[in-house]
Amino acid sequence: MTVESVRAFFAALAPDIRIIETDASSATVEMAAAAHGVQPAQIAKTLSLRVKDRTVLVVTSGTARLNNRKIKDVLNGKPRMLGADEVVEFTGHPVGGVCPFGLATPLPVYCDVSLKAFDEVVPAAGSTNSALRISPARMAELTRAEWVDVCG
Repeated sequence: MTVESVRAFFAALAPDIRIIETDASSATVEMAAAAHGVQPAQIAKTLSLRVKDRTVLVVTSGTARLNNRKIKDVLNGKPRMLGADEVVEFTGHPVGGVCPFGLATPLPVYCDVSLKAFDEVVPAAGSTNSALRISPARMAELTRAEWVDVCG
């Protein structure tokens, strides 16, 4: 999987989007912001969560924090972060490279409204040194994401 599955995803659905690979790691929000010359809030971080028997992805602004009450209400249960092995199993991407594109398993994707503050966001692209630039609206459209308010 990893960056190759993301490449295949975009080749099929949005061939105009280019994956950017850097020598620098973008495994954390701060590293990604530095590698791509954007503010940390513009990084679209993808959180892999388990809620009861469901695995879901929540994409938020890089500096946003989940609000436990809001996410519990929206997802109908208390979420827990997946462990690194589970993340790879369900997404096909390593921690630090997780994105909602080219997934190993089809998963529900939720985009937090914190992303709407930006014309363009920078999510990872399946590895710890790859990313892409995309509008939040297009990212949500391509991943069939539901817009939610789960941060703050």
